[in-house]
Amino acid sequence: MADEPLILGIETSCDETGVGIVRGHTLLADALASSVEEHARFGGVVPEVASRAHLEAIVPTMDRALADAGVTIADIDAIAVTSGPGL
Repeated sequence: MADEPLILGIETSCDETGVGIVRGHTLLADALASSVEEHARFGGVVPEVASRAHLEAIVPTMDRALADAGVTIADIDAIAVTSGPGL
């Protein structure tokens, strides 16, 4: 299993910032930060609010996932990211 790549996945397409760490087909850790409450007062997702929330959440969410997986960013072999909006 240690021969398989360690992949950091980042999902930021809507109102949640998600980070997962996998090795092969095994999920080692995941972390989620939600901005649902920030959007609720507008009655739906506001792209500018979502963008700012992702910027604020990404580093602490990624740090939490890395710690939960027991790895560092230097251990990561590849990164997979959201490539467009998910609405």
